[in-house]
Amino acid sequence: MRKMMMAVIAGASALAAYGPATAAPWSATQGQGWQMEEIAPRSKASRKYAKRMVSAERASYGRSSGAGPRPRKWCGWWMRTQKGGGPEYNVAWNWRNYGSPAGGPMVGAVVVWRHHVGMIVGRSDNGMWIVKSGNDGGAVRTRARSVKGAVFRI
Repeated sequence: MRKMMMAVIAGASALAAYGPATAAPWSATQGQGWQMEEIAPRSKASRKYAKRMVSAERASYGRSSGAGPRPRKWCGWWMRTQKGGGPEYNVAWNWRNYGSPAGGPMVGAVVVWRHHVGMIVGRSDNGMWIVKSGNDGGAVRTRARSVKGAVFRI
């Protein structure tokens, strides 16, 4: 009985040595500080733009865009917001299975490279195709690109 009493006292004193448990409430923005650091450019105007884009992205969390949360490599995800499709199309190369073969580059076609996907929106004076795509330099951009070696779907 004495051993039992000593064990209880030892346990109680061990618990008393630790303070009460305190926890801060969880915030929806907790753990997202990396986003600003990862995309923060050097110029003041660019930092302001990046801050606005991160704020807009955070504001869109929880909204139903139909495409789900944006992955780290997001060109395929962006194309899903334009053309539809399931989460398998988040991977750029999977767009080679979209629709039907286009037979070559043309305005409106989805252009698929091994690690990137975009949409042809025109043709430049020098003969290159103008492609609009997501995650092109970390943004949605429209620019002339070579489509050599690409797959075209419509």
